[in-house]
Amino acid sequence: MEQNNYQGAQQKPINSGFNSSSTASDVIKGIDLAGKIAIVTGGNTGIGLETVKVLASAGATVIVAARDIEKANKNLAAIENVEVEAMDLTDPKSIDAFAEKFLDSNRPLHLLINNAGIMWVPLRRNSNGIESQLATNYLAQFQLTARLWPALKKANGARVINVSSQGHQFGDFNFDDPNFFNREYETLQAYGQSKTASNLFALELDERAKEHKVRAYSLHPGSIGGTELAREAPLDLFIKMGFCDAEGNIKPEVAASLKTIPQGAATTVWCAVSPKLNDIGGVYCEDSEIASIAIGDSIAPGVKIHSLDQANAERLWTLSEEMTGIKFDI
Repeated sequence: MEQNNYQGAQQKPINSGFNSSSTASDVIKGIDLAGKIAIVTGGNTGIGLETVKVLASAGATVIVAARDIEKANKNLAAIENVEVEAMDLTDPKSIDAFAEKFLDSNRPLHLLINNAGIMWVPLRRNSNGIESQLATNYLAQFQLTARLWPALKKANGARVINVSSQGHQFGDFNFDDPNFFNREYETLQAYGQSKTASNLFALELDERAKEHKVRAYSLHPGSIGGTELAREAPLDLFIKMGFCDAEGNIKPEVAASLKTIPQGAATTVWCAVSPKLNDIGGVYCEDSEIASIAIGDSIAPGVKIHSLDQANAERLWTLSEEMTGIKFDI
């Protein structure tokens, strides 16, 4: 029986040969994806778009699930081997419709890259009353993966990649009040909870799915310039966090620490294609490498052990089935 990653049992670097400066094009060199099919959510902007470009350049057929079809078609027009389909991650019915259309094509699914996400948003809820960051950043991943499970299983060798964040360190999962009904809403706490959930999901999915040759990973892409993730963030928040001066100019030391978009997509692509991960799953990665466990209470590189906890991973799976109304039997 292959080892799982509960409590971080496999959570240590493996000398990948890459680092924080590596790009998505670097990590895919020598990899042939001809005949492989990938789905990338939010693949029309930012690191998702770069991920699509690189996977398609290696021969994969890439289906991009996007909310804004017109924008997606425009941004993806120059890339071959790409299909664009409508999906709104805040709408469970839209997720079901997307998955049903793909399953009707009778194709296997080799790579499911749960890339899309939101951050720094005010309190909102979806049609089921779920807080928007939890709904978009996590429960949509759970629902989409569950619905596409037959195609993942059919691939006879598939990977599910959850784009998480170092922001999982902002908060553990609050099982008592995940939707902020009885506690004050704080946007970064909600974001942290959603990303912790994404890590726990990859951990538990890998353990349940590996006997069917489906492996799962979560990752931190890095702090990246030029994406749309902060489009709703108020300027005073960035000033408070020390990112900008009073005029809204990004501080030089902050700018110097940011990754480019090709560097930001590297860890996603590494998790998707690296042969070094063939016998390892359920791990959290950063800088195109399996991350170390982060020790202490401060925000630091690596993964906090609270998002690798077996009991919470199993409990979250059950809660996710209840919240989505989907029985995800593997």
